[in-house]
Amino acid sequence: MGTPGQPWGDVEKLQWLSQQVKHRSYKKDVISKVEALAERFDVETYGQLNYGADQYPLYAIRTRNWQANLPVVLVTGGVHGYETSGVHGALKFVEEHAERFSKKVNLLIAPCVSPWGYERIHRWNANAIDPNRSFRDNSPAEEAAALIRLVEPIQKRILLHIDLHETTDTDETEFRPALAARDGKFSGPHIIPDGFYLVDDTEHPQPAFQKAIIEAVEKVTHIAPADSKGELIGSPITDKGVIRYPLKALGLCAGMTPATFKTTTEVYPDSLKATPEQCNLAQAVAVQSAIEFALKHG
Repeated sequence: MGTPGQPWGDVEKLQWLSQQVKHRSYKKDVISKVEALAERFDVETYGQLNYGADQYPLYAIRTRNWQANLPVVLVTGGVHGYETSGVHGALKFVEEHAERFSKKVNLLIAPCVSPWGYERIHRWNANAIDPNRSFRDNSPAEEAAALIRLVEPIQKRILLHIDLHETTDTDETEFRPALAARDGKFSGPHIIPDGFYLVDDTEHPQPAFQKAIIEAVEKVTHIAPADSKGELIGSPITDKGVIRYPLKALGLCAGMTPATFKTTTEVYPDSLKATPEQCNLAQAVAVQSAIEFALKHG
């Protein structure tokens, strides 16, 4: 789409938008599950996305009876809407495990940050913007801006932020080429890691924290091995299954707060060694182990 070497303009973006098709239902898959949790948790809407005729309320879940003396744990999923286990792994954690932590931490969970992308199985929003490069002041993505507004009053109390993602084959076959076309750049080949891995923060690394999560997740699914260059997705590994990005500088969701402990999970749902259930479980286990480590060492 567009002219090679030239960034998209409004015409190309509208052409791209016209080709996007709904493949699944945010209301059926996500809202129904969130509303069912309202019997045990506080459920709120923290914003609404309006894309043409489509309207998407944004939901957050909190543990009840928040206590001022307890730290806050932030769990986010579906920042990239197509990354399915980020959404359903977050919901699985809430459904099955959140209550046992409720007397030790205040939990805030935003399970599907990008519902337009969830329905269309896409990385971007309707404006061809990647929400996970948009967590900064005056964000161009309303998905990111709404979450920033939700978190801002409590961000200094956040001990831990874990952001649930996936790396898929379509990253290489669809989304990287689309990014290159949109920006008028060249997209070189990357090897998609086969397995689970984590992204630590270059500016404030927490290697022991990342290692604890890897060891817990390894009990339920395999960890991605480094490639022949000792890298994962083009970045040097710092430990088994761990790489580092400058989270805040890149505008990534995991860098949006000054939390002591932060990480981005990356599940590989296209692996022949993993089922969708394992992917969801890996996300839920990552959240549990992250909280347990933060409570012990924070």
